[in-house]
This record gives sequence, structure tokens and C-alpha cells, in this order.
Amino acid sequence: MLVYGDHAREVRPSEVLAAIRGRLRRVEAVPAGLARHMALVSLLLEAGELAQGLLDAGFAERRQDEPGQRGAAFLALPMAFARALRDSYVSGFMRYSPFPDEVLDALERLELPERVTVKEPEGYTCHALYPELYLEAARSLRLLPRPPLVVGIRGIGTSLACVVAAASGTTAPPFTVRPEGPPFQRTLRLGPGLERELLARARESHVAIVDEGPGLSGSSFGAVADLLEKRGIPEDRLLFFPSHAGELGPVASERHRLRWARARRYTADFDALFVRPDDPPPPLAAWVEDIIGPIVGPLVDVSGGAWRHRVFPDERHWPAVHVQQERRKYLVLSERGTFLLKFAGLGLYGERRLARARQLSEASLTPHVEGLRHGFLVQRWLEGARPLPLARGLDRAELVARVGAYLGFRARRFLAEPGRGASLAKLLEMARYNSAQVLGDGFAESLGVWAPRLERLSAEVRMVETDNKPHAWEWLVLQDGRLLKADAVDHHDAHELIGCQDVAWDVVGAAVELELDAAEQSILAEYVARASGHAVSGPLMDFYRPCYLAFQLGHHTLAASALEGVVPEEAARLRRAAARYATLLRAPTAR
Repeated sequence: MLVYGDHAREVRPSEVLAAIRGRLRRVEAVPAGLARHMALVSLLLEAGELAQGLLDAGFAERRQDEPGQRGAAFLALPMAFARALRDSYVSGFMRYSPFPDEVLDALERLELPERVTVKEPEGYTCHALYPELYLEAARSLRLLPRPPLVVGIRGIGTSLACVVAAASGTTAPPFTVRPEGPPFQRTLRLGPGLERELLARARESHVAIVDEGPGLSGSSFGAVADLLEKRGIPEDRLLFFPSHAGELGPVASERHRLRWARARRYTADFDALFVRPDDPPPPLAAWVEDIIGPIVGPLVDVSGGAWRHRVFPDERHWPAVHVQQERRKYLVLSERGTFLLKFAGLGLYGERRLARARQLSEASLTPHVEGLRHGFLVQRWLEGARPLPLARGLDRAELVARVGAYLGFRARRFLAEPGRGASLAKLLEMARYNSAQVLGDGFAESLGVWAPRLERLSAEVRMVETDNKPHAWEWLVLQDGRLLKADAVDHHDAHELIGCQDVAWDVVGAAVELELDAAEQSILAEYVARASGHAVSGPLMDFYRPCYLAFQLGHHTLAASALEGVVPEEAARLRRAAARYATLLRAPTAR
């Protein structure tokens, strides 16, 4: 099924460096504490992304990775921030090593590409993957006879490798590589100079291989290990730094699976470090006390669908969710009440989502936002609110009007840059592929009637930061009858291929999930047009409907397959939901 997609954007290195220099000066004026540590994390992330973009630009030009002074200069910047972050972390946010200006000066003097492409680091934006976890995991490297050679897998492995290198005490920047090829059969393409230098250093020390994952196959980790073993580096000299302690995914090769089972793996657990430490209060609670008041109860994990216990008394009413992909979220009780802490992203990613969340809450469209602390958005938990499927007495016309006001607000306030979402051609490709897997090639072929119309339809697209999650349980009905959107900040920023779209995508999605008929969908579109100041295209809604249904069909089918042997009862819910989307996909369009 086609469900996921890489999110990338173009940046100007000169502008990124200027922004980093400006933020660095502001950091130097921030008192010791969490706020300064958060700023150092943000600088590390941005420097790591820039280094990834610059190194990948060289890879694209030469079609291989090569060493050199330029590459070392690119990595010197995130290395300097990794050392500062290390010192801040181990000192309890009290101090950090001064940043050497000559590192930034040297990079600014280089002749850099006008633009480079940077990949969004999903671990930092979606999966609560903290650089501090890699600092903890790498502590024991200082016990080795000599510092290890560190190899990072681009993209997120660029900054994470710098963190591991800083933790190990080495003064040398890491190597980084870009595996390529089919997703489950990655290989490396190294230039002769890089291979010689890499192997020469690998023969003298252990090799720490750093990335997030492993995912379905672990083939990126495998590509690095395969090359080193083929060149005579013993397996027991390879040290793996993944983001979790689990085994390889279901499509891993048997050879990689066996090696992974034997491998020396170094990880640190988020909950053990930030949620359940020996000394109360846990760090995550301490991070937010300045904005919600003293904590008077334990953190309650409501991730992985556990929130359903709080809002759906009867398990038979639980909606289907992909429990492995939900954002981390916790409830915490303070003297001021109960609050939801939800991971929204580290660094600038979290700051942008905080700004979006504040606009929505100030417009009385979402729960009140208290602030952001080290990646976690802090919101009021509305104890008396009921999810829409359990609410009684809400008039259908009023529901359509309120949903229309919400979607219209997004369409007016959250315009998106071109390229932040899948093209109509990509959506059609997805719809045809996903529907063929369930409904057969004949149905998929029938969607081909849209192909000649895509150019004209594309001219009608007005890209916005769409909600992308209009499901009924995402809407909360308050005791006074008001309707709020529970989760409205970042679904368009997830690693799914949809991304940003025209608001017509949300209109169609709301019609599907709230079971609106054709007349109600038309009225919803009118409310959206009134609130946004822009008409909603009827032909675009007609096109989006099979695409939306095919995407949801693919998402739920793929999630069910992933959970079949892990959480079978959840897989059954997901399959029932997928069957509903398949039925709607077969039916005539709503218009």
C-alpha cells in the first residue's frame, strides 16, 4: 500500500547560516536552564539538517560519497553543537562549552550551493527521538581502549552521529553515508578515497553505526555493516546505535536478522529516562511545572490508543488506531487541573506547531494551549468533553456549520508553500495502486478517467495546511454544546504522503468521517467558502473523494498487517475500518 512519503524542502545555505548565527547570539544571553538547553537542541537539529543537505548535494553530483575538507567543515558545525548539548545535559542544563566562532566563520567562507534539499527528520518531528537518548546510550563508549569510528546514516543519522561522537570523547567528526537503492535492499556507494580512510580507521578501533530505526527491513544499518564485514572488519567490532531495542522488521533478510540478534546494540529508553526515573519528579513533569503549577500526581501514559480508556467507557466503541504510530502523550495532574502533554516536535518544528496551536485555541476552535516544553505541547484536558460519537443532542445543521467554520479558518490562516504536499498525479497513483490491492485492477483502471483532467484540476488547487484527521472521535462536544477539534496541529506534517492539500481534501474527509450526505457536503463547502473567502472547487472534491478513501483504505490495511501478530484485537478493528472505506470506494461519488 502507498501510505508514507518523505518530506523534503529546499533551503538556501547562506540564509540558514545567518539564522543560526543570530540564534546562537540569542542563546548566549539566555540564563542557564531548560530554555537554553532547548535552544541548543534546536541549533543542533538545524546544523545537522544543513550538513545533510550539503553532503547529499555532493553525493548527487559525484554519485558517491567522498571525504575531504569540505565534508569535515560541513560536519564541524553540528559537532560543535553536539558538544555544547552534551555539556548542557550532563550538567543539568547549567553550563555548556563555548561555541568556537571559527567553525561558523569557516563554513561561511566556503563556496556553497545556492540551494540544497534537506529531509525532515521524522524522529525529531514525530517519534520523540531525543538526542539526549543517544548521549545516554553512548556513555559506555568512553570505556573502550580508544574512541570509536562513528558512521552516521543520513539524514537524521547526521546529527545523531555527532551526538554519539561527542559522547564518546573523540575529537574527530563522524563519517556519514547515504544508502541508496530499493527500500529493503540498500547499498553504499563510496568513493575510493572515503573507503580507504574509513577502512583504515575501522581496523584500528570499533565502529559505531548510528541512525534511527530499524524499520521494516533495517537495510540501511545492514548496508553499512555488509560493506565493513566484506572488507574484513570483524562483526564483534560493530556497535549499533538504533532508536529502539526491538528486532528488525518483517521484511528483513535472514542474514541481517541473524546478525542483528547477535549485535552489540546501544539504546536508551524514553520512559526510563524522562518519565519513570528513580528520583521524583520525573524530568518530563519538571519541564512543565513552571506553566501548569506543582505536579500532584504521576504521569499517565495515554499513548498508543490508551486515551480511549479515558473517553470511551465501552471498548466496543473504540475507534481503530495504529497504536505503534501515535505520538507520545501523557496526562498529568497539577494544582491547576489536568493537562495533556503531547509530543509536537523538537526545535523549530515544535515552535511552529505551538504557533499554529495558539492561533487555533485563541479562535476557540481547539482546547486551550498553555505552552511548549522541550518538544511537548501542553494543553488543558477537558474532563467533561465527550467525543462526537458519544455526544447526544447536537443538531446536524449546527455540526456542519461549526466544522465549516473550523476548516474555513484553516484555509484562511494556514496557507502552505508549493511542494509541501503530494501532487494530484501522486494522489491518483496512490489511489489506483491501493484500490487495486483490494478491489482489483478493473476498479483501479476506472480511476484512470481522471488522468487527462489533472492539469486543469491542478490550477484550482490552493494549498493550505490541511487538518487531514477529520474523524468523528477527533471532535469534542463540551458540556455547553461547543464543538472543538481535539488534534489539529500537525497531521499535514506527518510522514504520510498526503501532506498539505486544498481545503477540498478536508471537506471530503469530513463528509466521509461524519457521514454527511451529498447535500450536507455541499452546505459544508459553502460554510468553508464563507469563512475562508475562497470557493471550494466541486470538481476537486469529486477527484479527492476516491483518493481520500483509497488512502484511508491503504493506511488501515497496512496498519492491520503490522499489528496482526502484535495486537490482534487492534488489527481486527483496523480491518473493519478498512472494509468500510472499501465499501464507500465502490459506491458512487457523493456529488
